[in-house]
Amino acid sequence: MMHTQLEAREISMLRAEIEILMSERQSLLKIAGAAAQLIAKLDNKILPGDACEFARALSVNLNALSEETLCDALEKVRKKPTASE
Repeated sequence: MMHTQLEAREISMLRAEIEILMSERQSLLKIAGAAAQLIAKLDNKILPGDACEFARALSVNLNALSEETLCDALEKVRKKPTASE
């Protein structure tokens, strides 16, 4: 009986951790989507040197995302926020 209770507690803890991770993923997708849109709109000819380097680094990392993840990220910032978000 104690073994079953321990397993149930571990399952509950894992569920809670997965929910936290999924929530963080949603936040990171929103950030990545907004960053991708910002980078797409920037003109690197008018950015100061440091800003241009940071924009380039951000662009490289965004391009390293899978196509599916980047599409999910862009979708997050394109749709209207709901009360739960």
